[in-house]
Amino acid sequence: MNFRPRQKEEPEINLIPFIDVLLVILIFLMLSTTYSKFTALQLTLPVADAQQLRDHPREVIVSVAADGRYAVNKSTLEGKRVEQVAQALTEAATAGRDSVVIISADAAAPHQSVVTVMEAARRVGLSQITFATQSSATAGK
Repeated sequence: MNFRPRQKEEPEINLIPFIDVLLVILIFLMLSTTYSKFTALQLTLPVADAQQLRDHPREVIVSVAADGRYAVNKSTLEGKRVEQVAQALTEAATAGRDSVVIISADAAAPHQSVVTVMEAARRVGLSQITFATQSSATAGK
């Protein structure tokens, strides 16, 4: 008779398939998530049905509030003169003359404020200018 105590095998949980499934879910969520840009000023964008632009590292976003205040890449400017906006654009344009200026103006912003941003971009040598809008589907919300 064999009275020696038997060693019980401990059950082992294999974590590798669990980690694989989590990584697949993480990649799926990263690819399917949309990101919104938030500006430093509260804006109501004009409405247009155009294709949305993706994030690019050479973008310079200039926000124009309804009262004519400016923000360049989320940092608010103190003044409203062309020289001050041009100086801020020079500092924000990391890609140099290849930078794209995106004017995100409030629908009620004065026309002169938008022209001031365009003039400042011209003085700095930034010729690629586009305007941010919201789609008509999200305008009613």
